[in-house]
Amino acid sequence: MAKTQLGARVDEDVAELAKKRAADLGLSIGDYLARLVQDDASGLRARAVGAAARFLADHQAVFDQAEEAQQAPQGARAT
Repeated sequence: MAKTQLGARVDEDVAELAKKRAADLGLSIGDYLARLVQDDASGLRARAVGAAARFLADHQAVFDQAEEAQQAPQGARAT
């Protein structure tokens, strides 16, 4: 497939974050950005966010209980 060069201006912190994330994934910046665009255009990102929201809505009580247990004072025990 033929490649086309794009140009974009972003804040330095965004550029550094993109470079680091691409390196973490073993991708070039171009391949990383292409993956982001493809995921966004295919609706994958939206479906993933929706699935995460549904999971949290269904299981929020479990997370709340775990957080409350972590915040209980040392030595406190449930009766």
